[in-house]
Amino acid sequence: MPERIRPGGQASAPVTTESVAARTALIALALAFLSLFLILPVIVVFSEALRKGVAFYLATFTDPDAQAAIRLTLIVAAIAVPLNMIFGIAASWAIAKFEFPGKSLLITLIDLPFSISPVVSGLIYVLLFGGAQGYFGPWLKAHGVEVIFALPGIVLATIFVTFPFVARELIPLMQEQGNTDEEAALTLGAGGLRVFLTVTLPNIRWGLLYGVLLCNARAMGEFGAVSVVSGHIRGLTNTMPLQVEILYNEYNFAAAFAMASLLTLLALVTLLAKTLLEMHYGEALARPPRM
Repeated sequence: MPERIRPGGQASAPVTTESVAARTALIALALAFLSLFLILPVIVVFSEALRKGVAFYLATFTDPDAQAAIRLTLIVAAIAVPLNMIFGIAASWAIAKFEFPGKSLLITLIDLPFSISPVVSGLIYVLLFGGAQGYFGPWLKAHGVEVIFALPGIVLATIFVTFPFVARELIPLMQEQGNTDEEAALTLGAGGLRVFLTVTLPNIRWGLLYGVLLCNARAMGEFGAVSVVSGHIRGLTNTMPLQVEILYNEYNFAAAFAMASLLTLLALVTLLAKTLLEMHYGEALARPPRM
């Protein structure tokens, strides 16, 4: 049990006074909560997915509609995540390093997707770009540009609901680090790009990685906003979460859980990659950057 050290060097009374029984009860409660709301649902997903056997499980992913949903999900994530990463770095840099009019407004706008329902955000894009009734719909239709019920609309909706994640991880990190390192590098003659690549980026790498992981997980699993703008066109605009809904509504439960298990596997692989990266390269990346 940790103890306080008095100025004279003598240990004082223990910092915590909980009994062994209380600590054991708290740990048991935490484990029970994790088991009930995290581990048990994962087990149920995989058990239901494999209920009809491995052959049926694998055959689910040979269906053209399932393959199209997987491909579309990966494409949307591949577009949305890098764009949100660039925006998050730029917004965090501006907010943490500079003072400018409208700074508070920018922070509020970054938090906006957290306070708006994804369904409402999808509806906003429909009202802006959808058909003859949309604000920009007639002009887009006249020029043969499809946004709603097509890939651009799905990407826009995904970007909107996921763009706070990277910025919200980096803003407090950059504010805590301050400008000392960057100012020292500039004093030594480094240019702006070199300062960013050799000083700022190494200092924020783990926060950036964590934000990208969260952003990617939300991009692949987004349902509400994408459901509104996709149109649920089989083989064209259905992402994996939408494909799960369609299969479940058709009472094809084993196939629905099989698709859901793939989403779960993608999340687990992402977390595993982060853990392995930290294990193998954590010490090297933790070294102070060289200029």
